[in-house]
Amino acid sequence: MSGVRRLGARWRRRRPLRTRLAVAASAAVALVAVGVCAAAFFVIRYELLHQLDLSLTQSATRVIQENRGEGPQIVAGECRYLSAPACAQIVPADPAADPDAAYLLPVSTPVREVAAGTRAPYYSNVTRFGQSLRMLTTPFGDGRALQVALRADPVEKGVRQAAVLLAAVGGAGVLLAGLLGYAVSRTGLAPVARLTSTAERIAATRDPRHRIELPPGPPGRQDEVTRLAASFNTMLGELEQSVSSQRRLVADASHELRTPLTALRTNAELLARGDRLTPAQRERASGALGRGIREVTGLVNDLIELARDEEPLPLLEDVRIAEVVEHAVAVARTHWPQTPFPLEVGAGAAEAVRPGVPSRLARLLTNLLDNAAKFSPPGTPVEVALSAYGSGGKGAGGPGGGTGLELTVRDHGPGIPAADLPYVFDRFYRAEAARALPGSGLGLAMARQIARAHGAELTAGAAPGGGALFTLTFGAQGPPGGSHSP
Repeated sequence: MSGVRRLGARWRRRRPLRTRLAVAASAAVALVAVGVCAAAFFVIRYELLHQLDLSLTQSATRVIQENRGEGPQIVAGECRYLSAPACAQIVPADPAADPDAAYLLPVSTPVREVAAGTRAPYYSNVTRFGQSLRMLTTPFGDGRALQVALRADPVEKGVRQAAVLLAAVGGAGVLLAGLLGYAVSRTGLAPVARLTSTAERIAATRDPRHRIELPPGPPGRQDEVTRLAASFNTMLGELEQSVSSQRRLVADASHELRTPLTALRTNAELLARGDRLTPAQRERASGALGRGIREVTGLVNDLIELARDEEPLPLLEDVRIAEVVEHAVAVARTHWPQTPFPLEVGAGAAEAVRPGVPSRLARLLTNLLDNAAKFSPPGTPVEVALSAYGSGGKGAGGPGGGTGLELTVRDHGPGIPAADLPYVFDRFYRAEAARALPGSGLGLAMARQIARAHGAELTAGAAPGGGALFTLTFGAQGPPGGSHSP
């Protein structure tokens, strides 16, 4: 038995899903068809025999009514040729009462017992005169039994004809079951076949732009396979976006690295001929080489962090946001001495804490402040404000981690053109007016990535009266899936 199970399991593993589904559906329908035909055969056979038994009962009743008071042996009809409606004979319980009787129907001990009243009436199948008979043995009265027989060959012929007909119907049902099983498997698995074909085509071409064609209809009435195909299309869209983003990142990174690497190579070749340079020239070339190395190192580090596509949060702490903002503003004042950085912290925001990584939040704020100072004319302020708001709306908050926080960084520079506003957080994106300024175009992209990893949202817009306004909003809840340090 275990060997049969192993063979069945091996067969299922080697056969495709369509074949297995077709076989399963065909077997189910075939079993139903064969079962119905078998049940119909037994019902027909029972009904034919039952009708024959009813005819025997009616004949026995008629013979008993017509032959009351007759002798011990009465034969009705010409039993030898079985041409009469029924062949009947009367048998006494005592064999000595009819020692010379020539009975045409077989007389056995059970017949004498029925005559004596010690056995119940019964039906039996006998063969006489080369014919199959159905015989009823029943009490006649006065210690006698009545035997009535009818030909059974018409019933047997009817049963054989029903068996042949039902066998043909069953065979046709099995064949139809096979065709239906194949059609069901082909139709039901068509979306799966398209899904498989699309997946194989993507694996062969490495092109995630392919999609599975979905049948028309409202989304709420789609079946499970169609929903699977729709989910697969959504996954392909995400994959295509990810692949495009990676290709764009590689292309942009190669473009951004080409200029500093060229400068590094030029300065390195210049220093290699140091004997031809004056000390001042060697010092300038050495300084340019160091600055280029630092620029490339910073660019590569930024690329590594952005390529992860998600912010690593190895361990979260309860961070007091106001302290991080004050530290970032203090650092910005040292980096940009000609730019004032006025800071305003609301009463409800001074004690607010959020789970996060302090160094990453400080990097976010530093990128925002450096970006604002870079576009601000010398002497114009970069205004920084931190406020809290409660569940009832902004400005209704109080201290603690249950309130929302909003940080704004506003400069008084040229602002962000409306055409560039949707792209300011893209990697390597730099507006026309900013291409002459230092930077790689990764700062704002990294800032948004850090913000989203901390459950915050960073937006950009135009400030009233001119300039750019960046808004960092922390909700009442921290980043999902984090753990707090004690």
